[in-house]
Amino acid sequence: MTAKRALDLAVAVPMLALTSPVLLVAMLAIRTTSAGPAIFSQIRVGRGGVLFACRKLRTMYRATPSLPTHEAPAGSVTAVGKVLRATKIDELPQLWNVIKGEMSLVGPRPCLPTQTKLIERRKELGVLAALPGITGLAQIKGIDMSDPRLCAETDAVYTKAASTGLDLKILLGTFFRA
Repeated sequence: MTAKRALDLAVAVPMLALTSPVLLVAMLAIRTTSAGPAIFSQIRVGRGGVLFACRKLRTMYRATPSLPTHEAPAGSVTAVGKVLRATKIDELPQLWNVIKGEMSLVGPRPCLPTQTKLIERRKELGVLAALPGITGLAQIKGIDMSDPRLCAETDAVYTKAASTGLDLKILLGTFFRA
């Protein structure tokens, strides 16, 4: 087991247990305010370009098309979803993806298979060799997937410099971002 995998498990397992009451309350809030399941799975691109089901709390109305967040229609996020996104609670089910080994706590954010420009640039830069993460260097720098070139290049910087120390800095930067 690598140090990265050990860190992932050492954080994800207790964090999932500790946040389960928060998840339960969030799921109840979702179910009572909009139709559809509280947790949804969305196919994302993982390590080596392999597709996997990424788990999230549902923050959009059920009929919203499966698009990157920056391309979703205005008004598609529910009132509860806005709170979940602002607090990052919607990402908690991805701890299960970490435990399963499909994701890491830190790495390039997994994209949709339709984000071909981002996938191609990541492929060129060797980013797809990395396990995708719940958070990453691009996220703490405020770079989203709406700029595929910059996102992929930032992901490449991370993959080349990846270390336990950098992962800890990114995790701290995620939790304590201004």
